[in-house]
Amino acid sequence: MARDTLTGSRIRERRTVAGIRQAELARDVGISASYLNLIEHNRRRIGGKLLVDIAQILGVEPSLLSEGAEAALISTLREAAADSAATKPELDRIDEFAGRFPGWAALISENHRRIAALERTAATLTDRLTHDPHLATSMHEVLTMVTAIRSTSGILAETEEIEPEWRTRFHRNLNEDSQRLAESSQRLVSYLDGAGDAGASLTSPMEEVELMLAEHNYSFPQLEEEQDQIAEFVEAQTTLKTSAAREMAAQALRQLRADARNMPREEMKAVIETNGADPAGLARKFNVSLAGVFRRLSVLSDDILPRPMGLVMCDGSGTLMLRKPIEGFPVPRFSAACPKWPLFQALNRPLHPIRQTVTVTGRDALQFECYAVTEPVGQVTFNEDPLYHSYMLVVPVESGDTQGREVGSSCRVCPSAECLGRREPSILVDGI
Repeated sequence: MARDTLTGSRIRERRTVAGIRQAELARDVGISASYLNLIEHNRRRIGGKLLVDIAQILGVEPSLLSEGAEAALISTLREAAADSAATKPELDRIDEFAGRFPGWAALISENHRRIAALERTAATLTDRLTHDPHLATSMHEVLTMVTAIRSTSGILAETEEIEPEWRTRFHRNLNEDSQRLAESSQRLVSYLDGAGDAGASLTSPMEEVELMLAEHNYSFPQLEEEQDQIAEFVEAQTTLKTSAAREMAAQALRQLRADARNMPREEMKAVIETNGADPAGLARKFNVSLAGVFRRLSVLSDDILPRPMGLVMCDGSGTLMLRKPIEGFPVPRFSAACPKWPLFQALNRPLHPIRQTVTVTGRDALQFECYAVTEPVGQVTFNEDPLYHSYMLVVPVESGDTQGREVGSSCRVCPSAECLGRREPSILVDGI
């Protein structure tokens, strides 16, 4: 039923809530009760002065009666209905429901958003707590201390005759091990307190580099124009806490500067405005590799394109080495990524570009155009096996009629019930 034909239902609902009898409202606005009854059952259209008078008596804005719930609320209710596999809500009456029961509609909408947020939090925490190497090391340390204390206390409790010198030594060991256990436990608790923060408790130099890049929104115009020195810039970054991270950041920024020299910002912008952001066309225009175009587009997309583009890079082992995430395409931080990504398909076909439309599993089911290519690292020489890096440019697209290949983030948080590439059970298959 169209939204503009439900005015009568909204009037009836508001009148009931206000505790006004149908005859009383009809008398106050100067019409018969039978005519108002026809209006409330959507058999007569209403507008103009009569609608304004009724709205004034009911104490609401006329638009609330004529237009009903906002489009955003209707859209959220449709999303909630689409995510429900067990029940089949009456979609043809969703406007009527939102108009007659705006409070209940808002409650369902709020709970739907809350469940979505909880699912994202669960996915993040599961990824981290399952695969985080720092957490595994901390747990191992705690268990080691507990085992040592248990062994020493067992000796003291079960041995009747112990020389004073050895008893003193055991007591000292118990004291030292218990202190280490307390310190390790405190560090572990502090770490877990920040586990939900994507930027907290960084555990590797690459994560420090990624956070530094994200803080600058992957944009370094002064470095591109060579107004600043890379070494001085890196030393000034408080996010880079280790020498390894600073070295990796300098290498990434040198690559960024080299890409900027080959594909200057203004020239890229002019070509894109004329011919569009076609990676193959840009590679031909500037005589550069596709990997270079992917890197450059991902950096410039935040400034010169309508929607940002994402970038993922891995080495020949499939280990993710660089991530520029975008909304709707989650990239795991600790665990292995989905094996169906074109990024990994490209590893099997070096120098053979791949373009594929994918649909990300989950409640939003967003579509992306993925461009992937694998290229050798450095110069290829005789009698030496080359090493490869694979790049994937992730471009958001409007959902079309064609269903893209379904991909996920990582197996642990992928809701796909049937997948030949699954490595471990998902916490989302049966819902949360």
